[in-house]
Amino acid sequence: MAQALPFSLPSSKITPYLFLLPALGILALTVFWPVAQAFYLSFTDADLREMPRWVGLANFRRLWADPVFWQTLQNTLLFLVGVVPILVMAPLGLAILVNQKLKGMHWFRAFFYTPVVISMVVAGIAWKFLYAENGLINQLLKLLGFHEAIPWLTSPNWAIFSVMVVTIWKGLGYYMVIYLAGLQSIPAELYEAATIDGSDGYRSHWDITLPLMRPYLVLVGVISAISATKVFEEVYIMTQGGPRNSSKTVVYYMYEQSFQNLEISYACTMGLVLFLIILALSIVNLKLSHSTNTHP
Repeated sequence: MAQALPFSLPSSKITPYLFLLPALGILALTVFWPVAQAFYLSFTDADLREMPRWVGLANFRRLWADPVFWQTLQNTLLFLVGVVPILVMAPLGLAILVNQKLKGMHWFRAFFYTPVVISMVVAGIAWKFLYAENGLINQLLKLLGFHEAIPWLTSPNWAIFSVMVVTIWKGLGYYMVIYLAGLQSIPAELYEAATIDGSDGYRSHWDITLPLMRPYLVLVGVISAISATKVFEEVYIMTQGGPRNSSKTVVYYMYEQSFQNLEISYACTMGLVLFLIILALSIVNLKLSHSTNTHP
């Protein structure tokens, strides 16, 4: 006959961890272990033909002296500054617009959200044709009186801004839906009370909508900022970092070093730097969220 254990396991405390165990195991194999490996490889000289050789901070010194990396970092920061403010404010205006209770408004929501569900590969190819020298955009500009075609993707002065337009076009609908969920959670009685107090029209959005939407503004700001630091598909499809590295981002440079030049360790070093940048953005998110919650 089996004897009872001299102690009893607190099943109520263990059970949640048992449910989490499969997910934690998958995360450990697909996220935590690759991250640890990339961190280790950034201090080595590794390729696909031999075992990694420890080199200490040599990759970081090389990164510090690499002018192409600094240019890609500058392009990434320019992308951040050029895209994020638009993706924070413009979708809010669209959300306020499509939140109106008018007939057929669901068609407008579908129209603005359609770019989100389109594959970036398809969108990039389509925009590449639109940006062509004899493409639709230049043809329309010619009708408006512009005599020379603008080299949207082949000029260092225009390439990165042309890619920014595609990123903004793809992201408007996604962030609009986030704002729309926040707007629909605001009680209508607040706007009715504001109208009685004389705050109506645009004034009601300034007095009610913006203060109550602060958590959503912070969320969209951080998500769009992190996405902007990791932009890759648009650059790969439309410009491949050119011309003269004018549209090359950090992630695209990592791709070149790792998959084209087989500089695995050097790419991991850039990935570590990018991780620190994204970590800083996440800390800003926590700080802003905390200040938003403590100062309503």
